[in-house]
Amino acid sequence: MQLFRKVWMSLVLVCAISAGVYADAVSALEETGRAFRSIAKEALPAVVFIDVESTVEVPASHFDNPFFEQFFGRGWQGESQQREYSQQGQGSGFIISKEGYILTNSHVVNEADRITVTLGDGRKFKASLVGADPKSEVALIQIEDAKDLPVVELGDSDGLAVGEWVLAAGNPFGLSQTVTAGIVSALGRDETGIAEYGNFIQTDAAINPGNSGGPLLDIHGEVVGINTAIVTRSGGYMGIGFAIPINQAVAIKEQLIAYGRVSRSVLGVYIQNVDEDLAASFGLEEIEGILISEVMPDSAAEEAGLLGGDIVMAFEDVPVKRVGAFRNRVAATPPYSEVTLKVFREGDVLDVLVTTRPMDEPMVAEEDSAALKIMESIGMSVAGLDGEEAAALDVDVEEGVMITAVEEGLPAWRARLQPGQIITSVNRRAVSNREEFYEALVNASERSRVLFLVSDGRSSRFAVVVFE
Repeated sequence: MQLFRKVWMSLVLVCAISAGVYADAVSALEETGRAFRSIAKEALPAVVFIDVESTVEVPASHFDNPFFEQFFGRGWQGESQQREYSQQGQGSGFIISKEGYILTNSHVVNEADRITVTLGDGRKFKASLVGADPKSEVALIQIEDAKDLPVVELGDSDGLAVGEWVLAAGNPFGLSQTVTAGIVSALGRDETGIAEYGNFIQTDAAINPGNSGGPLLDIHGEVVGINTAIVTRSGGYMGIGFAIPINQAVAIKEQLIAYGRVSRSVLGVYIQNVDEDLAASFGLEEIEGILISEVMPDSAAEEAGLLGGDIVMAFEDVPVKRVGAFRNRVAATPPYSEVTLKVFREGDVLDVLVTTRPMDEPMVAEEDSAALKIMESIGMSVAGLDGEEAAALDVDVEEGVMITAVEEGLPAWRARLQPGQIITSVNRRAVSNREEFYEALVNASERSRVLFLVSDGRSSRFAVVVFE
C-alpha cells in the first residue's frame, strides 16, 4: 500500500510538471504569435505590389501576314526583322522613406517602360526608376506626390545570427500582402550564382515568384534583407530562399540616389582559396586567409607592394576566409579608399595599406568620344588587354584590344565578330592598345567600311564591318 502511494504521488508529480511544461510551451507560442501579428500589422502597409511593363524585340517576318500566305501557303517565312512586343512583370518592394523611395530587386524593374506601385490600402501610383544594379540585384524606384506614406524600419543585417526567426513579406503569385515565417538558415552565402556580388542571407521562410523585392523582417519588425531568389526544381518553394542583406542594400541605395549607378573597387589581383596543402606549403599552421596567385601590372595591389604568394588574412581587421567574401568586400568599398590588409608573407605578418581603384574607370578620355559614337553605331565595345576581363583569357596575343560585347543585328554582329576575340589591326594598321585602336577607328570612319584583323588565340581572320 505504501509502495502504491509512492508510485501514485510520483505520477501526480510528473503530470504536474508536464502540465507546467505544456503551459509554458503554449505561452511561448502565444507570445511568438503575438509578435508575428504585430510585425505584420506594422510592416505590411509599407509592402507594395509592383507591376511593370517593358518592350521586348523578337524576330519577325516582313511577310508574316495572310496576304502573302494566299500566294506562298502557310509557314511562309520572309526576310527576318525585329518586332516589338509589350511584356508584363510583377514583383514586390517596400517603402523606406516619406519621399517615396522604394527598395526592390533589379530584375523586377530594370529596363521597364512603365512602373505602377500599389499600396496595401489600394492606392496606385506611377513610379520612376532611380537606379538599378544588376550585379547586386538591388534597385531603387520612387513614387512622387504621394502623401501619408507608410514606411518600414530598417534593421542591422550584420547583427543577424543563424536560427533567428524571420518573416518574408510580399506578393507571391500576385497574392498581395502575404507573410511567411521561418528562420535564418545560413549567412554569408557568396557563391549562389544569383548575382555577381553579394553575401546572401539563406532562409527557410517560404519565398515564391512575386516575393522578389519584398522585405525579410526580423522578430522586431525591422527589415534585415530583400527577398531575391529561391532554389527550386519545381518553380515553387522548396525550403531554400535567399535575401540581400539590408546593410549592403542601403550602401547601394545611397550610390543610386547620388549617382544613378554603383561604382565598385578593385585591387588588381588573382586570388584563390587556401586548402590544407597550400597552408602547409606556405608555412601556415591552419587553413586561413586567401592566396594571391598573381598581381596585375600597374594595379592598386602592385602600387601597394603586394606580391604573388601573399596570403591575405584580414581586411580592415575582419578575418578573410573565402574568395567570394573577400571579393565582395573589396567591391563594396568606395573607390580611392585606403584599406589595411593583414598579410602573411614568408613567415611574417605584415600590415599593407592599399588604395582601391574604381572598377568602372572611363575607358576613354573625352577627346575619344568620336570613337565611342562609332563603336555604338556598329554595335561593339572593347577593352584593353591590360584590363581584368582580358587578363582572364588564356590566349597568346599580347597586343590589340579585346571585344567585350557585340549587339545583335548591328554591323559588328553581321561581320561575325564575337566577345572574347582580339582585334590586332585596323585597315591593316597594327594597333597595340585601346588608344591606338580608337585613333585608327576614327580615321577609318571616313570610309564606308573598316577592315579588322581578328584573332581568337588560335587563328586569325579579316572581318569587314560596313558602316551604316
